[in-house]
Amino acid sequence: MNNAQFNPPLSSPETRTAAEGWAARPAEDSRSTMIASKQSIDDLLKATSRSFYLTLRVLPARVRPQIGLAYLLARTTDTIADTEILPLDQRLDALQKLRERVLAQNSGIQNGGQSSAPLNFGEFAKQQGSASEKLLLERVEDSLSALQHFSADDQKLIRDVLQTITSGQELDLRRFAKASMEHTYALETEIELDDYIYRVAGCVGEFWTKICRAHLFPNAPLDEKQLIADGIRFGKGLQLVNILRDLPADLEKGRCYLPIDKLELVDLLPQTLLSTASQAKLLPLYHRYLDQAESHLLAGWNYTNALPFSQLRVRLACAWPILIGAKTIGKLRTANVDQLQQRVKVSRSEVRGMIACSVLAYPFPFLWRQLFSPTVKAVASNGNLA
Repeated sequence: MNNAQFNPPLSSPETRTAAEGWAARPAEDSRSTMIASKQSIDDLLKATSRSFYLTLRVLPARVRPQIGLAYLLARTTDTIADTEILPLDQRLDALQKLRERVLAQNSGIQNGGQSSAPLNFGEFAKQQGSASEKLLLERVEDSLSALQHFSADDQKLIRDVLQTITSGQELDLRRFAKASMEHTYALETEIELDDYIYRVAGCVGEFWTKICRAHLFPNAPLDEKQLIADGIRFGKGLQLVNILRDLPADLEKGRCYLPIDKLELVDLLPQTLLSTASQAKLLPLYHRYLDQAESHLLAGWNYTNALPFSQLRVRLACAWPILIGAKTIGKLRTANVDQLQQRVKVSRSEVRGMIACSVLAYPFPFLWRQLFSPTVKAVASNGNLA
């Protein structure tokens, strides 16, 4: 499944050039290198992410490069982790080497020469069925070289979020190392699930919040602690929607993200979750997790509306994934076990409609707030199942 969830917060109506998001006032002899590196990253984003690239185009120039690069590196680690045809040890080693290089870009870390050595993911690239993922791996050095052009503060934020994401991916790989169609493994507890969705998605909401706050509205009178907490829940909600939508596909691989302690309470086993006989027991529990995901998205909606009204683009960029996530939840609520196995999706026409409605409603606060009307029930304020 898709591990790292890059989607929510950001934007501003300001029109400074994208180069201003890179390190301020670079030395003249390095300016051409910086511009070439930026162009390389822009080209890579166009080639590897049609949908996210469109979102990036909405974002203000001062945060677009940082978020774009973090996304590319997260997609690269995701691709490595998901290359299941290669042995586990090889994937874990590749993730470790990439993490070391990310850290080395700013700190000059030397680990027997390994952390600064050029990466060669040719073996991984050869295994990719997607041309875009193949390109990501082949051009990983372009992504890494771009990191050094940012300010020290921005580099730290990018390194921190990538370190957290890769820790979640490595934990996931080890946890499900023996999973297969014949042998299904589940998370043990609700705490493990919450930890996982923080590592691969909640941390992204935190990263985006700090980048936006620093570059777009540093002096706005906001409750920063609450803003970050809601940003984290925003990311968690998007990831939990993914988990619930992808439940059948993950079970086919022997992975169950619904914790065993909750399954046992209703006399369910991971191996037989999607059997017709289990439907009456599964759906009530499944709907409670949909409630939890919707509760997280509500925190994301509160986050969106806490931002200054002048931040039109930031609010739109937040609203779109919330609306898509809410629409997905609505479809999942009405699905039976057989329909869940067809992988519920929101159509492109539905997405275009939501985007159009959000733009038209924005000048009218009452209409804007009606765009997201949650139906959450028994969900505690921290987003855990009550």
